[in-house]
Amino acid sequence: MPEELETVLRLVAEGKLTPDEASPIIDALTRAEQQTAEPDDDDRRTRGVDGLDRLAAADTGHARHARSGRQLRIRVTERGRQVVNLRIPIGFVETALQFVPGLGGDQTRRIRDAVQAGTTGAIVDIEEEDGSGVLISVE
Repeated sequence: MPEELETVLRLVAEGKLTPDEASPIIDALTRAEQQTAEPDDDDRRTRGVDGLDRLAAADTGHARHARSGRQLRIRVTERGRQVVNLRIPIGFVETALQFVPGLGGDQTRRIRDAVQAGTTGAIVDIEEEDGSGVLISVE
């Protein structure tokens, strides 16, 4: 995980950046990460078969998830008013979960399991009578 993304997520968790301010930054970091994870055709040709074998062996779950385009969406409402609406690339979920306050071990485990299983849709959907709640889903 790029250090820059961890910094952005920490700033959101600390309230120094809003999710709306962080979203374009995260998108830009994701695009940059995808570009470095996928060498272009010229790069592949110059590496030869041996280089391709090394690339395939080095392909991590993070790189596969980055290319998949899936995102974890976190929406938080307080008394019916949306206060957080954040999309996080699937490859960065593990780090992002460290910055979400109030998630218990069971919920964190459920999110990890759903992401690894390739689930799409709502994972955690908590809604209180006063309109407050949390929705975590994979898109």
